[in-house]
Amino acid sequence: MTDASGSAAARADVGAAGGLRVLVVNAGSSSLKLRLLDGADQVAGSVDLPAPRGIAEREVVHRALEGLGPPDAVGHRIVHGGSEFLGPVRVTDEVVRRFEALSDLAPLHQPKSLAALAAVSAALPGVPAVACFDTAFHAGIPAAASTYALPREWRKRWDLRRFGFHGLSHGYVARRVSQLAGRPAAAGLRLVSCHLGAGASLAAIQDGRSVDTTMGFTPLEGLVMATRSGSVDPGLVLWLEEHVGMLPAELATALEYRGGLLGLAGRSDMRAVLAAEEQGDSEAALAVAVYLHRLRAAIAAMAAAMGGLDALAFTGGVGENSAPIRQRAAQDLAFLSVGVDEELNVRSGDREITAAGAHVRTFVCEAREDLQIAAEVRAVLSDLPAPSP
Repeated sequence: MTDASGSAAARADVGAAGGLRVLVVNAGSSSLKLRLLDGADQVAGSVDLPAPRGIAEREVVHRALEGLGPPDAVGHRIVHGGSEFLGPVRVTDEVVRRFEALSDLAPLHQPKSLAALAAVSAALPGVPAVACFDTAFHAGIPAAASTYALPREWRKRWDLRRFGFHGLSHGYVARRVSQLAGRPAAAGLRLVSCHLGAGASLAAIQDGRSVDTTMGFTPLEGLVMATRSGSVDPGLVLWLEEHVGMLPAELATALEYRGGLLGLAGRSDMRAVLAAEEQGDSEAALAVAVYLHRLRAAIAAMAAAMGGLDALAFTGGVGENSAPIRQRAAQDLAFLSVGVDEELNVRSGDREITAAGAHVRTFVCEAREDLQIAAEVRAVLSDLPAPSP
């Protein structure tokens, strides 16, 4: 791993003209997504590699990169930047060592991101790489939103705070909603961004900046997710440890991999859960009810953090593709003047789905972390400010 000096500097100069071909690397729970974007942000190549244990074989990565063609720069999605990395950063050996120290805070994602970074860097040793962080978008949330009511000495010694995640997605949504709403910028807009996928989180975005979010110290806090429990009473976890004798590792595995929709309905895919609900499955019906209850309550909480709501946006696998979840989530938010048009809701593509008479505008946006990452890569390699909504 190097900081790609020397010949790579010539490649970085291309960024000043915005012409960089950027390879975006996104390591998921079961796949490694590679997207090559040309200078106009069009997808010039796309490969999804199987990674059943979260890590793709290096030889497979090498072959896939050869098929995509040469990039000018690489952008890596890194889930956790802690309190140290508050924006995108050029990758060096020292930076990678600091990433590794944060793995315990996001055990489901960070090791996979680091493995992908190592594999791609080995295949493209002369290409500059930039790390882009899911936590960075939330780095400036107010202390009232980021602080846990824990002993002061704990908070100071171990940096125990709410970090928030999915920031690359939420940041892109803020920019995209501004475009869809016909606004030149996000200034003056109070937006709740709903990233609903296997992982799920909301962000309260005011004037283009995150002011609150549902995930916290780890990506486990907040909404019900595919296999993650979301928020539970910490006293419940302590009770299981003390009275049942569960070990921390067993608790962690259950909360990360055996909770959420899977724990409630025996299925982690929302499509399967909704189908089972239609067939009269009571556990599936309960799972959907719990999911929506948490979602509606969290949307209202995010609106309260901004003193009101102007726009609501859905993104992510469930947010983009599940018309029933969008419709049902909006039903009990009429008090916020949220309403979804049934006909617009079932269409496809980025669009507004606001019902007639609703004051809050509702949108659906494709999740495009790749575009956000590419923009941040070009900014870093051109010595420009990171993109903002």
